[in-house]
Amino acid sequence: MQAETILKPLFLPALALALLAACQRTPASETFVVAPPPSSAERGETLARSVCAGCHAIDRTGTSPNPNAPPFAAVVNREGVTAETLSAFLADAHNYPREMDFSVHESAVDDLVAWMLTLKDPGYRPQG
Repeated sequence: MQAETILKPLFLPALALALLAACQRTPASETFVVAPPPSSAERGETLARSVCAGCHAIDRTGTSPNPNAPPFAAVVNREGVTAETLSAFLADAHNYPREMDFSVHESAVDDLVAWMLTLKDPGYRPQG
């Protein structure tokens, strides 16, 4: 009798758990495809398309919408441009002329640099 008294209160919770478990899908019945997180260059491209493309040509070819804004390809294919020099420029240079009075947040500089460096081309020739 004592065993029955101890087990009786456990019966309903155990039954509820068993019923819930029976309703669950088994892991083998589902396949999940998880996309990898975007790379730094992909995040930089997204930023360039949303923020920079209004003034700059941001792809390998093309003319900048603002004739005073150099195409990204022209910038990264200048002699001596490295990730470090480009990072320093982007972190500090958008304060002249007045239409360029904005800054690139430091967390986005590396991503934008990664995108811009994908435009490096040893055979680059300026358009025009």
